Amino acid sequence: MVQLFKKGVIMTAVIHSKSERIDVRASTPVKQLLQEAARVAHKNVSEFLLDAGIIAANQTLADRTRFELSDEKWLAFQTALDQPVSAKPMIKKLLSEPGLLG
Repeated sequence: MVQLFKKGVIMTAVIHSKSERIDVRASTPVKQLLQEAARVAHKNVSEFLLDAGIIAANQTLADRTRFELSDEKWLAFQTALDQPVSAKPMIKKLLSEPGLLG
């Protein structure tokens, strides 16, 4: 597995031969838009869509798998985690009583 860094986005790709096919249907205007964007990027439509898809997938998954903090924010985060647990009676009440749906 290879991680590529591109403008703050990690693109993870497994280097294997291409063996899987992804089929996409699009309207004529969308197809033309993608063809034009691919042409400008000096790629074919498949390369353009795959690159864009990898970037979008990593952005979508990033906040579920990884986060980064500056040194200052990391120390603040650790300090918050180290604080003793305090009673929260309103939350306890909310979680112990039946809700609107039962």
